[in-house]
Amino acid sequence: MNARVSSCGVLLALLLAPLPGSAAPGDAQRLARAAVAAGDNKGGSFAVVDKQLARVFVFKADGTLLASSPVLLGLARGDASVPGIGERKMSEIRPEERTTPAGRFTSEPGRNLSGEDIVWVDYDAAVSMHRVRPNVKAERRLERLATPTAADNRITYGCINVPVAFYDTYVEPALGHRQGVVYVLPEMPGGGKTLGLPAE
Repeated sequence: MNARVSSCGVLLALLLAPLPGSAAPGDAQRLARAAVAAGDNKGGSFAVVDKQLARVFVFKADGTLLASSPVLLGLARGDASVPGIGERKMSEIRPEERTTPAGRFTSEPGRNLSGEDIVWVDYDAAVSMHRVRPNVKAERRLERLATPTAADNRITYGCINVPVAFYDTYVEPALGHRQGVVYVLPEMPGGGKTLGLPAE
């Protein structure tokens, strides 16, 4: 077993089990259908992040759900990034500024300063989707992912933290080799950038 999964591996394996033939919750599924109908996913696999549920849904190019997983999101609630936040040191970012922005993002594969492969969601705001890094034990990131509630999934600086097994099995193959699309559903009324899709 990959060492990064640590002692929460068994619980995470249960939570990460793919859902063949299952449908995503209403908002994510409606968005997926609209994206495919409009050709907005450019004929490729794509992901939808539901911040209220703290889950990511990875879809095939035809809108079929591949799998879903719990994720960790920005500590602060809100749908916009503070201007210029991507140019600041993490130590300079205040707790209320640690948001995961909502909207439609053209993702692209990249690497962080440590050389780890990641998926950039909003490069200018330094927001990416990457494997969870349980470096600070007090943050209990793996434990947060393993609980059945989304209430404790807010801890990051804005990045979308994904369990290692899910990232390697679904995110990396779908979004790690080419530009793609990541849709992040807003959590605030009228929040976030427009998703740019027609109403169904």
